[in-house]
Parts: sequence; structure tokens; C-alpha cells
Amino acid sequence: MAVDISRAMAQRTLVLDGAMGTMIQKLGLTEDGFRGDMFSSWHCNLAGCNDLLNLTRPSDIAAIHRSYMEAGADIIETNTFNSTSVSLSDYGLGAYASQINLEGARIARTEADAFMQSNPGRTVWVAGSVGPTNKSLSMAASLAGEREALTWDVLYNAYRDQISALVNGGVDVLLIETVFDTLNAKAAIKAALDIMDLSGRDVPIMVSVTLTENGRTLSGQTLEAFVASVAHARPLSVGLNCGFGADRLIPYIDMLASMPFGISMHPNAGLPDRLGQYDCTPQSMAESLAPVLAAGKLNIVGGCCGTTPCHIRAIAELAHVSPSRPIPCDDGGMHLSGLEAVTVPQYPDSLFKVGERCNVAGSRKFLRLIKEGKIDEAVDIARSQILAGAQVVDVNVDDAMLDAPAEMARFLDALASDAVAASVPVMIDSSSWDVVSAGLCHLQGHGIVNSISLKDGEDEFLRRARHIRSMGASVVIMAMDETGQADTFQRKVDVVRRSYRLLMDKAGFRPADMIFDPNVLAVATGVDAHNGYGKAFIDAAREIKELMPGVHVSGGLSNLSFSFRGNNFVREAMHAEFLSLASGLDMAIVNPSSLVGVDSIPSGLRHAIRDVLLDSDRGAPARLLDVVAALQPDVMADSKASAGRKPEARPTVSEMIVRGRHEGIEESLQEAISSGMTAMEIVEKLLMEGMNEVGRLFADGRMFLPQVVKSAQAMKYAVGWLAPYIEAERESRDNAPGGSLPKAVIATVKGDVHDIGKNIVSIILRCNGFDVEDLGVMVSAERIIASASVPGVKMVCLSGLITPSLAEMAHVASQMEKAGLHMPLFVGGAAASELHTAVKIAPLYSSPVFYTHDAATLPVVARSWLNPATRFEVVRENTSRQESLRESMARPIKMLSLPQADSKRPEGRPWEYAAYPHGVSDFYYRIADLRRYINWRPFFIAWKLDGSLASVADVQGCGHCMAQWLAGMPEHKRAKAAEAMQLYKEAGRALDRLEACLEEAGGSIRARVVFVAAGSCGNDIVLSGGAERVVMPTLRQQEDCKAEPRLAMSDFIGAAEAHDGFLPDTAAVFAVTAGGCIQSEIEDARNSGDEYRSLLYQSLADRLAEAATELTHQRVSAGLGIRPAIGYQSLPDQSLVFEADKILGYGDVGITLTDTGAMYPQASTTGIMIFNPDARYFSVGRIGKDQLADYAARRGMTPENARRFIGSRVVD
Repeated sequence: MAVDISRAMAQRTLVLDGAMGTMIQKLGLTEDGFRGDMFSSWHCNLAGCNDLLNLTRPSDIAAIHRSYMEAGADIIETNTFNSTSVSLSDYGLGAYASQINLEGARIARTEADAFMQSNPGRTVWVAGSVGPTNKSLSMAASLAGEREALTWDVLYNAYRDQISALVNGGVDVLLIETVFDTLNAKAAIKAALDIMDLSGRDVPIMVSVTLTENGRTLSGQTLEAFVASVAHARPLSVGLNCGFGADRLIPYIDMLASMPFGISMHPNAGLPDRLGQYDCTPQSMAESLAPVLAAGKLNIVGGCCGTTPCHIRAIAELAHVSPSRPIPCDDGGMHLSGLEAVTVPQYPDSLFKVGERCNVAGSRKFLRLIKEGKIDEAVDIARSQILAGAQVVDVNVDDAMLDAPAEMARFLDALASDAVAASVPVMIDSSSWDVVSAGLCHLQGHGIVNSISLKDGEDEFLRRARHIRSMGASVVIMAMDETGQADTFQRKVDVVRRSYRLLMDKAGFRPADMIFDPNVLAVATGVDAHNGYGKAFIDAAREIKELMPGVHVSGGLSNLSFSFRGNNFVREAMHAEFLSLASGLDMAIVNPSSLVGVDSIPSGLRHAIRDVLLDSDRGAPARLLDVVAALQPDVMADSKASAGRKPEARPTVSEMIVRGRHEGIEESLQEAISSGMTAMEIVEKLLMEGMNEVGRLFADGRMFLPQVVKSAQAMKYAVGWLAPYIEAERESRDNAPGGSLPKAVIATVKGDVHDIGKNIVSIILRCNGFDVEDLGVMVSAERIIASASVPGVKMVCLSGLITPSLAEMAHVASQMEKAGLHMPLFVGGAAASELHTAVKIAPLYSSPVFYTHDAATLPVVARSWLNPATRFEVVRENTSRQESLRESMARPIKMLSLPQADSKRPEGRPWEYAAYPHGVSDFYYRIADLRRYINWRPFFIAWKLDGSLASVADVQGCGHCMAQWLAGMPEHKRAKAAEAMQLYKEAGRALDRLEACLEEAGGSIRARVVFVAAGSCGNDIVLSGGAERVVMPTLRQQEDCKAEPRLAMSDFIGAAEAHDGFLPDTAAVFAVTAGGCIQSEIEDARNSGDEYRSLLYQSLADRLAEAATELTHQRVSAGLGIRPAIGYQSLPDQSLVFEADKILGYGDVGITLTDTGAMYPQASTTGIMIFNPDARYFSVGRIGKDQLADYAARRGMTPENARRFIGSRVVD
């Protein structure tokens, strides 16, 4: 490239291209289009893997590059945003990462060179696009609660392979973009710097971050902290992209104004509208950018998601006539960061305090906690240091009995997960290079390494220094060389000067990132040679600052007073006086809570200390000892009292349960036992406090099902540990009843095979400290009562999804009454309602009957009933509410008679009857066929997440958009959104596993559609079932809604003159099932105790069945008309499946029916396809007794039996 990009950037505002993903989407490629010939038989779906097109459709990618250059782009990005092996592994393409990147770079390079050849005077640079991957080092926790298999080394190597290929392919610049986790970006920067060192080629680096609504990265950093964390890359530019449109990003530009780098911005084309289209036109986007461009605040401008060549053309027209931002000089400051940024002041500004207590050598308590694995309590020490004023936390885990590299990594991860501890920078303090290296891989921010020295020679010194700089840290340099520690003034200055020159000239360090420690050594030791140590440091600190401007000087104060260990009053006084004398000392490693002011030191003691520190005469140490010996006891006592600080309590048992952590819980449980608590008291008071909090958080939407499962596992672990004590307590009471976890019996009632909701409730109950006996599905009243009659059972829970389950629940309640049971009965599920429970079930059972609308409310109500102090009130409130509901039912509802309702049938316009060939059509689907038809909203709702988060499924294959989707969520929904994103990713993997199971078993997802002649006769649908007619009676809306027509599903079928007359229309009866193979996987998971996998598979099977139904509807009629399902609002009578069976033959499809019409496998659907273009779904609502009698007669059953299937719709 003839023109240097940094020089060009200083002369004019450069234009970056727009969205690659948006342009690829416009191609409308199918799965085959992505695969090409090269991957035609690939084992999984490749649609959405945009980067693969570098290999399968290079001409399309080349054309996109040309369109952006023709629009005015000065910089084009390679199509490699997701081309790390980490991201490509989602498609099984990790091994192709280097090839995809190399070809991506070559395509862009070739097009740029050809364009410049054809357009003399135009210069185009190629930027190698390096995305954030779909994983996070800082937030690497999977849905299942285990740390993802993502480490620094894995990510670094992935980036290294990518960047090596990009550089070899001829890129001019590297663009590390859409950064949401700075630790990921630091891995990419490290890889880039290493590749440059190896290749001998200097490739400028651009870094661009994505912010959330609160102005921070997704991993929590402020914009200033992010800049401090990546500044070591000496980037060509730092900027903002994705997340928002230009209007939302522009306010942050001023925060970057003082940076000594270029500023870039490539925003989205606004935000997606309801249809997923970006709302900024090229003109409106250019208008938003015009003021900031005219003010000369940018060096590079372009577009991200939703932008096209039209957007870039409009932007380029402005940018090419706008002044470029002058790039400021480096301010020479040390800028550190945790989640917040901090600038280290230069002497004589305020002392910068480094907290010293997270050090195994200096704190016995910290050492004990690390050895015992009590990481949370160890983090509390860091928190207390910060709250006391520490601006950096020093961490040292060097101990012969510890695996120090692993402990450093573990503790730094724990610090990063604590909001207070993560806010400040970290000083990695170790004499072991292995420990330092391990720690640097876990620092998101700009931290400090303490320390390196010349003791192992210049080569090793420089090797370590270069690594530290490339990892984005500042460094403490000890005054030590090959001959040993510098202990005199001149030796200190000489060693420091030599180190400084090496770091400046050969390691690329800025002076501001050097911290020299001239060695604080112990004084008043009784050894004459030590008497000058204090003065040597004080004089050297001053000299270093004068000779080497911009550097910092630090020291560890505790070394100074080592001779007086055990006497905190004297030690703190010595530290205070030392700080007052050491001009040039910018920072110190101290216990911030123990710092005292010099004015508080008794005069005699202060003068004696000063004489020792300045080495005024040989008798100074002895005088100090005399003064210390003469100190009044009350002074020392006051000192000890003031030094006594109440330590922060470690997390309680309850807090451990809430966090879902059992590490260290045994000790807390043992302490509780030792304190005199019984095991059951621990369960009821300590564990249940945590369980109740989990229940509250879950109910409030601040904790999600996967987290609840983790809490349940922690609870199970704790109860398991207590089990021997519980058993011993039982025996000591001579097997008296009680003294164990409250037991709940739960079941899906007879005739119903649906169990997702029941399984979730089981998990929540176990989490809340219940011993749950899950009887499964299709459970008879006799079996429920037998289980409930066992001593210790405190409650019975019934679930049901289909309407006949309501009658079965009422039957169970009446049988419980006959059996003389007295525990409360809880009912729930899709079929249940508060009204039906109050009117139809509660009157049948004299003990309390509670309706619970979701899993979160049940344990709260159950606990209130179990607690004698709250039982009366919860029963009173429930009884009062149910009485009110029954009274409301007693008030007349304005109903039409059936003849009146019939007279208000809609006047449909004539339509051309469907003319599909009659007969049977069977369909066999792979999961790959169905993925695009999956409705994810019910899936997320089943997992107790907001259904709106299903929009995550709309951003497949686009890393930019995935980051933007999460960043664009309101802050109060972001935690849920992150869980939804993880759940969606896990669901995708589960679909892959289920697909493999189907292929291995030769199975499929089956659908059968039988087209038959159809006609309506009154409120009946008459179907030709071969040799005989099949009649499906329908119900008509009967509530009086004034002028609105009253609908029955038969209204949308062409009229027949009689049941045995000519049938003018066509309808189709359908059945779909996810199949026995998937059902076996569900049951295997459940039987193995893997509740999470069982729930995941079941919820996906339900979605697959529905997706197959929709695809089948599309295939047979292009989606014309409707497909009401039997048992739902328009056709509420579940027993109609027995009529449909006469046409479909469910057994041939792999579906069996219970005696109430429930289908097995559970993930099955059935209904009627009606092809009238005016047909619509509706809810039948309430019906009168006259229609019940009429319907029963048409169904050939008694009104009582018909009521079982229609449920609570009848107004008595």
C-alpha cells in the first residue's frame, strides 16, 4: 500500500464500508446456497454462516466489496467477522478457520487492488475484520452452571490463527470490532502483536467497542476503562460500533476526544422496527452524522448493521468534505482500569494506595481462606480494602503448599464477579513468572504486575517486560540486578536508570507505565548496616523522579517496620512519618484502613521515628526502642482498640443456597451443628431462608430456571450432608413422625400425558426444601390417594393441560374427601383456572384447595400454609377469594338461547370451495427442515422467561446483531436476555443432538394429512370417512355480545343439505408427532436424573411438533385458511380425537390415545385444516345448558359425560 493510512487519516476523514451481513441477507440464499458443492453433504445446517461464503460463493462477496468501494468507501472489511475456530465450531467448521480467513483477505485484497487500478487517485485499504466470537472470557458460565470450555489459551490461539491468515492474505489494517468483553479483545490484541513480531510486519490495529444502554460494555466496563484496557495496542483508532444508531452513539464521542488515537464510529442504520427492518434511511443517517463530521470530531466513519452502499454513499459525500480530527499527543499519564478507569497521580498529588491484605505472605487470614478454598470470604477482604480507600488491590498467592498459578486465576475470576472488587484495577504480585503469566490471562482491565527485575539478566528482563506490555499491564520494577538487591542510594539509582533505558529503548514502555520500587527495607533492626536503608530510599525516590520524568515510584511500607511486628501502633506511626518524608513516592502498598495522620503520633515518638528514618546518628535506633518501651499502656490499648476491625461476615448458608454454590457450605453447616442447632432446625431456619429468597427472586423475574436448578442442587447437597444427623435425630425420638423435609406428592392426572409444567414445579418445590414424590403422568385418583396417605405427606399437587383433566382433578378432590385426607390440594396447568378451581373443585374437598398460576407461586403459598403463624391468614384469604368467585358466577351472565345464537351466525361471502385431491399424504421431516418454522416464544415462556426474548432467534449467524440485540435490551431485562441467549444456544445444540439421534435410529418427525369431502350441517362438520361419514359436532358462541355474530367452526365449511347429502367442500384432518425416538431421549434423560436435559428436550419436542404442523399446512395449501387444533379454544372437546381417529388412524402415525383423548407422545398435534379464506380462530367461551344438551345428543353421549370434555364452559 503506497499511502500510509495513519497519514491519510490525519489529512481527511476516512470512510469505512457498511454491513456485510445485511448485504448477504439481501442475496436470499438457501441452505444449498451456503453449502455450495464443497459442503453439499455437511452434517449440520450451514445457512447463516456468512463467512463460509468466502469458500462457497466468493464472487458474491467480491461484488459486495465492489459495491461499497463504488459508494465511496476508503476501507473495506473482510468477510471474516465470525471466522475464528471458536465461532465456526457452532457449524463444525473450526478446522476451516485459516482457509476462510485467508480467502476472505484475498478476495478483499484482489478487489481493492483492481478498483485502485481502475480508479487512479483512489486509495482503498483492506481491514481484516476480527469479531468478538459468540463467547466471553469474562462471563464464561453456561446455562447448565458449568464453566464453558473457553480459556484464554483457546481464544488466543483461535485469534492467532485468524490474524495470521488475514495478514498472510494481505490486509492493511486489523479491525477488532464489536467488542463486548474487553478480555476477549485483549486476547485478539495479544495475538495480533505476536503475529507482527513473528512476521516482522507492522499492521495497524483499529479497536471498536459496543456499548449497552448504560454506557458500559456488556462485561461492565465504562468507556474510559475500556480505552485504558486496550491502549497498549497503540491503536490506529478506538471507536464505537453497533448497538445503536448514530444519534445514540454521538454523545459518547466527546468522551474520547483527548485520546492520542484516531476516533472511529460505524453505527447501525438506527434500530430495527417491528418487522426487523432498520429505521434509518441513508439520508436520515447522514443528517445525524453531519454535525459531528462538520465539527471535525471523527477520523473514520462508516456503517454497521442495516447499512448498505446507499448509506455509505450518503456518508461519504459528507465525510470527504469534512475536516479530520487532529490527534492529540499522549498526556503521559498512567491510566489503569477495572470496571472503572483511574489515573495514577504524580507526586506531590495525593498518595495512590494499593491494598496489601490479599497477600498470603502478609495476611494469615487470607492464606487460610485460600488454602481452605473459601474464595468468597477471601474476596470480602478485597472488598473491605476498597471500601477503606484502596485504589488498587494487590494479590499475592505465593505459597509452597499452593498451586499458585491456579489459585491466582481462581481468585482473579472471583474478584471479577464481585461488583465492588471488580471496579478497581488489580496488581498481580508474585515472584513466580508462571503465576504472573496465569494472572494476566484473567485481567479484563489495565492492571499492574509486581514485579520484574534484572536479577536474571537483561534478556529475561526484556522478555518478561515485552510480554507484560503486550498483555496490557503496567509494571513494578524492583531495584535489583544480577549482583543482588540495591540497598544504597547510588546502587538504587544506577539499577533503576539501567532498567529504565532498557524498557524505553527495547521493550516499548511509556514512562508512565513504569513503577520503580527502590526497595523499602527494614530499619532499626539492631544491625548497623541497616540504619541507612530508610534515608537511601527517600533520597533515591526523589532522584528517580528528577532523572526520569513521568515514571512512578512505589514501595511496600510493611517492610519498613518489620522489626516492630506485633506493635501496630508503632508500625502505623512509622509508615505515616515515612510517607511524609518520601518526596517522590507516588504510590504505596499499604493497609488503607491502618493509615494514620502524622499529627496523631505522640511528639516524642514522631521525633524518634524521624531520626531513624533519616539516619541522623548511630544512636537513633536505640532511642526509638526506649521511646516505644516508655509508651503508656492506655495509648497502646487505644491503639489496639482502634486497630480492631470487625471483619465482614462470610456468606451465610442462606446466601450460598441463593448463589447455587456448595463450596464451603460443609463448614458452615458443621458450625451450626456445633452451636447446638438440630439438623432440622438448620433445614427449616437456615436452608429455607435461602430457598424462600430463591422463590422470591424467581417470582420477581430476577432469577431464572437454570439458576434455580443450581440452587436446588446446592440445597440437595446441603440436605445430603445433613442426612446422617437428620436420621440420628429421628432415631432419638423413637421414630416419632415429623422432623424431615415436608413431602409433596405431585402428578399429572389420569388421561393426560403432559408433564413439562409438572416437572418445572417439581424442581421449584425441591429447590424450596420439599421432598417431592413425582408420580408422573396418567396417574389415577387411587394411586394419588395411596401416595398421599403415607405419613409425612403435607400436600398434593395436580397438573393438567387438556380440558378433561379438569373433571379428573375434581374427581381426585372428591376421592380425597372420601378418604378422609386433610392436607391442602394444589391445582395448576394450562387447563386449570382460578375460577374453575373455586367453582368446581374447592367445594368437593373440605381442606384448602389452592390454584397456582405458575411454578413460582406454589412454594410461597405452601410455605405459608405449613407455617402455623401464617396458616390461618393464607387459608382465610384463599377461602374469601374463592367465595367471591363463586358469588360472581351466581350473578346472571347474559346468554343467548341456542336458537338465538344460531340465528346470529355470520353471513359469509361466497367463496370457491377447495378442490384438493382427496386421499392420504404422509410427510417425514428432519429437524433441519423445521428449524426456521420453530416459534420460540412459547419455548421461552415454558422456561419462565419473557416471550419477547424470542427475538434472539432472529439474529442467527450475525455476531454484530447478536451483540446489538443484547446491548439494545433495557437494563432491567438484560440479565434475562443474557439467559435467553444462552438458553437459545443450548437449545440449538440440543436440536443437533436430537437430529443425530433421529438419523441414527432412522426416525423422523411425522405428519399425516387426509383430505376428505366436507360439508356443514347445522353446527356439525360432516366429513367423508371412506365407507361412513364422520360427524364432528362444534360448539357455537352463546354469550350475548350485542351485534357481533356468534361463531361455530362449522360456519367456515360449505353447507350440505343433510348429513348424508352431497358434501360440497374439502377439509383435511391432520396429525403430527415428534415421534417415539425423541420421546425415548426425553424419558432416558428423566430416568437418569437429568431433569434439565429432560425439560429441554421436551420443550423442544413440543416446538418441533408445532413447527411440523405449520410446515405441513404450508406444503398442502400454502397456508390458506386455518388449522384449529382439537382440544383448544375453537374446538374445545378433546374427545373429538376419537372421531378424527376414524379418518387418520393415529396408530399408523405412532400416536396412541388415552381414554380421555390425550395423545402420546406428548409432543403431538391434531386438528382440522379448513381452507375458507375468511376462516378465523375464536374462543367458544361460555355455553348454556340448552347447548350442552344439544351437543351431548349430537355426540351420542349423556350431558354429564359431555361436560367432562367441555369443562367449566357450561353456565349452570
